[in-house]
Amino acid sequence: MSSDSLALLRKNAGEEISALAEEHFKHDLQDTDRDVLKTAAGKIGTHVSVGSALGLGLGVFLAFRLRRTRMQMFKAFRTHEKPTHVKFADGREEAIPDVTSYMRPSTLGDVAAYTFFGFGGLFIGGETGLFSGSGSAGRTINRDPDSRERIETAFRRFRADVLRKEADALDKKKGVTELLGL
Repeated sequence: MSSDSLALLRKNAGEEISALAEEHFKHDLQDTDRDVLKTAAGKIGTHVSVGSALGLGLGVFLAFRLRRTRMQMFKAFRTHEKPTHVKFADGREEAIPDVTSYMRPSTLGDVAAYTFFGFGGLFIGGETGLFSGSGSAGRTINRDPDSRERIETAFRRFRADVLRKEADALDKKKGVTELLGL
């Protein structure tokens, strides 16, 4: 499992791409545009962090509820009267083994439930936070049409430079993963 699977742990592209983005950030944008982008990025980070924390908490809570329900079902199963023999139509009887010990919730099952529910909640919460944070960041950027236009222009120029670098790397037979620092 890659660390990019969880929104909370995602990192940026390689050093070269980051330096290129920083150059465009400094030269193509005004101070107010940079502040808007920093605010938008902060909103995404906040939403992802809060979503991940809430998802993890919800996952652990659901695992706790599942564990408690399994224990209640086991206690009900253990105390309920169970048949000990089966009588067939031809008259013979077969003993039914006692499976109570196999039905008992185990520590391994509890660990698995807490682990999978916790990671599932972390994943779903983080992705939901990324989605809501992206919407919030988009509204922040779209608030000022002039600033939005400058940001879009700077991004198009940055993207064009990245594509040029990728094309140069492919012409030189250098792998794209080396260029991106992956």
